[in-house]
Amino acid sequence: MAENGKNDGGNILSAGDSQTLDKRVAARQLIKRYYFQLTEGCGDSNCNNEHCASSKKVQNLSPNQAAAQALDLFARKGRLCVGTGKNELPSTLFPEITPASTSAISDQQLLKISNSNLKQGLWVAPALSVSGHTANDKSGISKPTKLTETNFKQIVDNCKEYGIYSKLVHTLGHVFANPELLGKSFITQGNNSCTSTLGHGQLSKEQLRSMEVDLDKDKDSQEAVAEPRLQDVGQEVSVDICCVRRSFEALSSIEPQNYESALVHALILLCETIELDMKFGRQKAEVNLLNVFVIVFELPWLGTGDYFESVLPTLCRACALLPLTQQATLVRFWAAHSVPNLRNLVQTLQQLISFRVLSGDFGRDYAINDDNTITACVKVMRILYCVNIFSCTTPSSKLTGASVDSMETDDPSKDSFDTRKNDPLMSELGVNVLDCRQPPVAFADFYNEPLSDVVEMDRDFAYFAAASEAPPSASNNALKISFMNFPFILTPAAKALGLYYDNRIRMYSERRQSIFNSVMNGQPSNPYLKLKIRRDHVIDDALIGLEMATMENPSDLKKQLVVEFEGEQGIDEGGLSKEFFQLVIDQVFNPDYAMFAFNSDTRNFWFNPTSFESDAQFTLIGIMLGLAIYNTIILDIHFPMVVYRKLLGRKGTFEDLQELDPTLWKGLTELLEYPDSDIEETLMQTFSISYKDVFGVVYNHDLKENGASCNVNLENRREFVELYADYLLNECVGRQFAAFRRGFAMVTEESPLGTLFRPEEVEQLVCGSHIFDFEELQNATEYDGGFTAQSETIKHFWSVVHELSVEDKRRLLQFTTGSDRVPVGGLGRLKLIIARNGADSDRLPMAHTCYNVLLLPEYDNKEKLKERLMKAIDYSKGFGML
Repeated sequence: MAENGKNDGGNILSAGDSQTLDKRVAARQLIKRYYFQLTEGCGDSNCNNEHCASSKKVQNLSPNQAAAQALDLFARKGRLCVGTGKNELPSTLFPEITPASTSAISDQQLLKISNSNLKQGLWVAPALSVSGHTANDKSGISKPTKLTETNFKQIVDNCKEYGIYSKLVHTLGHVFANPELLGKSFITQGNNSCTSTLGHGQLSKEQLRSMEVDLDKDKDSQEAVAEPRLQDVGQEVSVDICCVRRSFEALSSIEPQNYESALVHALILLCETIELDMKFGRQKAEVNLLNVFVIVFELPWLGTGDYFESVLPTLCRACALLPLTQQATLVRFWAAHSVPNLRNLVQTLQQLISFRVLSGDFGRDYAINDDNTITACVKVMRILYCVNIFSCTTPSSKLTGASVDSMETDDPSKDSFDTRKNDPLMSELGVNVLDCRQPPVAFADFYNEPLSDVVEMDRDFAYFAAASEAPPSASNNALKISFMNFPFILTPAAKALGLYYDNRIRMYSERRQSIFNSVMNGQPSNPYLKLKIRRDHVIDDALIGLEMATMENPSDLKKQLVVEFEGEQGIDEGGLSKEFFQLVIDQVFNPDYAMFAFNSDTRNFWFNPTSFESDAQFTLIGIMLGLAIYNTIILDIHFPMVVYRKLLGRKGTFEDLQELDPTLWKGLTELLEYPDSDIEETLMQTFSISYKDVFGVVYNHDLKENGASCNVNLENRREFVELYADYLLNECVGRQFAAFRRGFAMVTEESPLGTLFRPEEVEQLVCGSHIFDFEELQNATEYDGGFTAQSETIKHFWSVVHELSVEDKRRLLQFTTGSDRVPVGGLGRLKLIIARNGADSDRLPMAHTCYNVLLLPEYDNKEKLKERLMKAIDYSKGFGML
């Protein structure tokens, strides 16, 4: 491929091979011949070419007029006489242009000529100079090199003063089409003037050092161990981003039609050149790609017009090819300098992804995973997502796997989530999404609903599984991209579907293994995890059944759950399991059971540190929580968010105390903000605390050695607050939570749960959504047995439903589906079916909770339907639910 440099005519090479170089040289020679044909002629006295001076049809032209017409003839492929053959252009070809001499050719015509040639892969700049800037080369085409804020603003000011934009067009087309020149432009002098103080947390020393222009020697020595690659050269960002912004602001003062087309085509050429060079490993070492991307992403027009439709897609395809180390450097730089602009960039990329998704024709033959532009945009979105996390991560919240729940020293499963697959870019940066509590851009803003709705999760999961099983040496190009590897872009509902496929495959695998062992080894066939439960001994029977399963073969927990209530007929197709889970939850969280303490202010449950129940009981609750997720069953559990953070591998901290105990959190916050230095005399608080259990018994505890004799003062109040929160959230419930987490890990240790979901999303998996939108349920409901959406009984039914209170609506859900919780993604994903169950009668409605089917007689009027339906809901415990 030809180098992206400049030849003797100052032209920029397009992405191509040596044939492109020949075309450019030939183009330049043609323009010369057109010029001499217009000024001196071909020498044939009988020439009849109207564009040749020898034909006497060409009026006396000034050098500028001749140059302009030569460009126009080249663009139009005008007639060229054979006899024109001079090789050099006079140095005085392009004298200074004054306002009085611009009538020969307009700037719009020059733009038209230039853009025409750009579309052909060439850049033939208008050979005009502005305000005394005369071309020095023999071709008359000025050759701008790198840009600075000063010379760029000078060009802009001169163009505005004289109303001639040829110099600006030439400069933009020349520099912004050349990666090498653009990478050397707007270089910082000394310290970057745009270094900002982040308002979302203090950066660690390691993060600040990684943002320095000069990389640390120790980092260089570490990277020297690996085999050097050309793509890893030049990983520093040396752009003065404030200069870039001021320069673009100056450019914005000019009407876009005077330069926009040239800039757009130059940027397309730039990005395509970079993309091809990086794909084929021909990137030049002297090209600073990070500088190029920093400058281009600062363009304020990326979300509009041709920039959005043409430049942004090619820019994303090029940026997505950056090596991981360079992406990490880009993240560090943007986290320091571009956080205020982060939301705009995210929204612009989201619009592009949505536009491509909605305008594309995707199906089984051409999946959304095959669209290079969409996948490239998602990869760039990952960079912005990491910027979002990196900018708000605090050192105190970064915990290694060994430090998470350190009280679980005898727990072999404690690291099951700490060793989960992390995003490679986050691993390179040393950050985790769990360490970011208040990001500049809300995590929900990274969801793309159109993409989540269109992506075929069964196929995407297959790509995800293939990538997970591929050896590290496998080429990424040989594997299809899976959006499950970019979970931030998928809605919780889409990710829940991906998790469902993973769980079902594991269930079927265990079922096949059981049948194989039965046939080949003569073992009893046990394809399901069967629990036989007595209603008056639910906890005891569940505990015994699960303990036996884990002792005999822990992998039995990965089988499909089947529940059988003793003395009752019924086949568990999901409905009996839902009822079983609800019965267990009702008993375990009963205050009389005293396993959990209830906070009436927050209406959340927390582990009782003085509980007399054995570890096996808490392990059972952990297993039940894991089985509920594994079997796609929603539970009515009210835990604070810190429980899910701890399950995913992070200790509770002072920030988590706000949800668990708002009153205590407020008091400790006031302590931290106390302005005077007389804390010790005023508060008289020591490092010894007291608390009550659920029975009202008071306990005392020293937060550190001799805590009762150590007073809290101005210097140690932060230590007191952190020790207090650590004791309440981690230490005092260490035994109970260790057992709980152990049971949870027994079911989910091999699941991609920790990779796909954040704590807030895990809570949705367990508890469902909090939005009861019955309009959405009505729109998604199907009808059977003769009912349609227009049936009179159906109209009466929905009229009654919409008039119910929220509590009655929850009971209706419980009656029809076996659960009063809203699934992840809303009621529209519930798939309710209303079937006609005979003509009008006094029978009550019935429900098949396993299949979400409501059997509804065709009642004559609305009043009777409401009376029969409410009676069925009121007395549905044990009756009417099949």
